[in-house]
Amino acid sequence: MKILQYMRGHRLRALLAPLFKMAEAALELLVPLVVRDLIDRGIGKNDTAFILRSAGLLALFAVVGLAFSVTAQYFAARSAVGLAARLRSVLFRQVGRYSYAQIDVAGTSALITRMTGDVERVQNGVNLALRLLLRSPFVVFGAVIMAFTVDAGSAWTFAVTVPLLGLVVACLMRANMPLFRAAQQKLDSVLAAVRENLNGARVLRAFGKEAEEKRAFTEKNSALTAANRRAGAVSALTNPLTYVILNLGIAALICTGAVRVERGVLTQGAVVALYNYMSQILAELIKLANLIVSISRAMASAKRIEEVLDVEAGLPAPETAAAPDLSAPAVEFRNVSFSYGENAAPSLENISFSAGAGTRLGIVGSTGAGKSTLAQLIPRFYDASAGCVRVFGRDVREYAPETLRRLISVVPQKALLFSGTVRENLRWGDPAADDETLLRAVKNAAAEDVLAGKPGGLDEPVLQGGKNFSGGQRQRLTIARALVKSAPILILDDAASALDYATERRLKENLAALPEKPCVITVSQRASGVRDCDLILVLEDGVLSGIGSHETLLRENAVYAEICRAAEGGSDDGKA
Repeated sequence: MKILQYMRGHRLRALLAPLFKMAEAALELLVPLVVRDLIDRGIGKNDTAFILRSAGLLALFAVVGLAFSVTAQYFAARSAVGLAARLRSVLFRQVGRYSYAQIDVAGTSALITRMTGDVERVQNGVNLALRLLLRSPFVVFGAVIMAFTVDAGSAWTFAVTVPLLGLVVACLMRANMPLFRAAQQKLDSVLAAVRENLNGARVLRAFGKEAEEKRAFTEKNSALTAANRRAGAVSALTNPLTYVILNLGIAALICTGAVRVERGVLTQGAVVALYNYMSQILAELIKLANLIVSISRAMASAKRIEEVLDVEAGLPAPETAAAPDLSAPAVEFRNVSFSYGENAAPSLENISFSAGAGTRLGIVGSTGAGKSTLAQLIPRFYDASAGCVRVFGRDVREYAPETLRRLISVVPQKALLFSGTVRENLRWGDPAADDETLLRAVKNAAAEDVLAGKPGGLDEPVLQGGKNFSGGQRQRLTIARALVKSAPILILDDAASALDYATERRLKENLAALPEKPCVITVSQRASGVRDCDLILVLEDGVLSGIGSHETLLRENAVYAEICRAAEGGSDDGKA
């Protein structure tokens, strides 16, 4: 498995764990020989001194074996936990580098499952493998060899039983792996349904869709249950088949041994030793069978983890990064088209426009017109399917990702704050920003009243997702976070949808008065959100329907005029 390369730093422990386990197993293989001599020489000849020496030797084996076992457990656990911690870290970094398109394909719920459940299964599988994968075969083959040293005539039962058991275990493992992989995929589906229902609980209740969602979840849960049953049915055969084969072997051994003892060829102690070796094989193969189940699960999970790690994360980066030309237009689209997927219908078609530095650019259109898609191409969250997107005179594909991100501040549609404090959230824009800078950004985002109403001010706690703030408060704080960054391009993707008219007007005035004069790109469904912009793009079904100022478009563009009339309740006076 490729993921074993992430055991760097734990390789010595991973080597010592099976070595100590095999040392314990070597002592275990000597026990039947001591018991044989104890019966034949000690008890058979009534030699008390020999009996005491044998008992002392067995006690010594027990103490030393326990020490070896505990040491092996410690090293195995440390190695497995270390691997899991490193895997989670590597997976987190990998997913953090994923482009928007790669996250869309992989799915959020599936990625979470891989970072939690799959990593835990790999951890358990590695832990068991380090302790048993070498020990169990060592004991099995060692017991067979030791049985031949005790009595070759009776040991033929071992030669038949062990290969048959190995064949059964190998077949079960081969059948199990695809079944466990299918069960994990069903689990992804169940987790996705749970996530959607928890996030959309209010919407579900508002539309009374609880019963339908319960039925849909029951279907997915039943599919997961069926997949687990199929995998469990194969796994359940392991122990019974192992017990049957080994008990038949034990029965054959006892019958053969009894006859040979009767003939005087074999001693009673030797029969007991052979029985002990067969019992050891039974115990180890049961452990090995359970280990196979765990390893099958771990390998299925490891393959799913490798699928995430094998993806070339992020968008292709240039070998030689370009530098921005701040005298060039801030944003320029040249015949840009875009589709979400190779076979999907175009979301944008042949878009061309140019916006200079300091320009207030508005993007308006109905729902699904492609407004947010267009905005997401500017910071290269997605790559254009055709054409060229340029920022300050350079194709966005020529920039290093870090350089492009420094040039652009984005306020996404979903106003998301992270757990911590207001200060910590605002400093995402600039980790070195002082309180004066933070408060100025808060003021420019028309969010002074947000902090004024909170006793902690900048140190006010923020719950996960910012749930202790209203929608409008979250929007203004996310705008303040973007302003702290002070980038030459500011993208507001429907970032004022939860604001009242007076607050939105104040926000626009503050943005227009910013001393750094960024190019402000405002995405909105309302004409009132863009009417003050220097340049307005009107999108309709992914096509650029019109471009110009508010007054020009109101006169010449039917789509924009209709948007304005809808905003004014049918009025055609142009006061959008």
